[in-house]
Amino acid sequence: MNKSILYKIIGPLLFLSTLFLNPPDEMTENGFRLLGIILWMAVWWISEVVPIAVTALLPIILFPSTNVLNIQETGSNYGHKYIFLFIGGFILANAIQKWNLHKRIALNIILRLGGSNDKIILGFMLATGFLSMWISNTATTVMMLPIALSVINQVKDHPDTLKNENKIFGKALMLAVAYSASAGGIATLIGTPPNLIFAGFVQDNFNIEISFFQWMKIGLPVSIILMFFIWWFLTKVAFKLNKVGFPGGKNEIKRLLKDMGGISNEEKKILFVFTITILCWIFRKNTINLLIPNFDDSMIAISSAIILFILPSKTNKEPLMKWKDAVSIPWGILLLFGGGLSIAKGFQATGLDNWIGEQLTFISFSSAFIVILTISCGGKLSY
Repeated sequence: MNKSILYKIIGPLLFLSTLFLNPPDEMTENGFRLLGIILWMAVWWISEVVPIAVTALLPIILFPSTNVLNIQETGSNYGHKYIFLFIGGFILANAIQKWNLHKRIALNIILRLGGSNDKIILGFMLATGFLSMWISNTATTVMMLPIALSVINQVKDHPDTLKNENKIFGKALMLAVAYSASAGGIATLIGTPPNLIFAGFVQDNFNIEISFFQWMKIGLPVSIILMFFIWWFLTKVAFKLNKVGFPGGKNEIKRLLKDMGGISNEEKKILFVFTITILCWIFRKNTINLLIPNFDDSMIAISSAIILFILPSKTNKEPLMKWKDAVSIPWGILLLFGGGLSIAKGFQATGLDNWIGEQLTFISFSSAFIVILTISCGGKLSY
């Protein structure tokens, strides 16, 4: 049998088995059904026999049908306020990419820090990490790789470098871009979907709001520490790059910047909106909320997105953003986010979270380090 067909069948069968079997001791019947739904979704997510966003829609059908949650409670998770924070962030990121502002920012950061091989790598990492704070990790990596490859090609042609040194530098730079994109995503709420899933869960279940600035106060230092550790490990331990300078690499960055020309009118406007948005996110509680108490981070993001559809480009013939530009944002991630919040809500409503917690009570006798390590490894594996 074709593997695709097999996985399509296994998922529903795991769910159906929970309808006919008795739940384990102390687990509620609804919790057992929820477990079956989660197993179904996990099989389809891992195998990707259907698009992951489509799998994320299963709770809308299955939760009300099995009395896990009613349709209103389930559907509300797909319209959670943090989804609108993501929509605004995605539109802002698309505007930055549409007018190549991201490339200018990256090249300038690399140019300021470039020189020796390890500094060029540090420049790439800081540029990638910064962009990944606002743009998805994948999009940031895809954008940075052509720039990195261009520099690597220049380094290969430099007469003062050994062939083996070129190869080592190329490997280190490619890994640096990939790792720093993940590290940068930790820094802000919109950096990567798991951040908002956690914030949404805490808001719904414990009535604790994690603002954009509150997240950054912890996320940004952790992100910076991780990036410098990755840089140190790649350049001093894993590849042990020497201090040889790569003028060819720096000249290539200058050439790319020269080809871009001076900063355009559109780039200036987007940079202004981008800067104001960040400042509003950071100082919202101490400024905006004094005048408009209920104005939150999601409303700031949507406001910025709307402004981008109003501000004209230099020619005044069309705005900075048109709807066809927004259509390309990853709507599937938003559905995935809604599905994740629905599952989290179902865990609490059925008591499945308490049952699983009781099965893991043995961990509480371990050290705090073991508890955190277990939770972190389990969360990373599931992600």
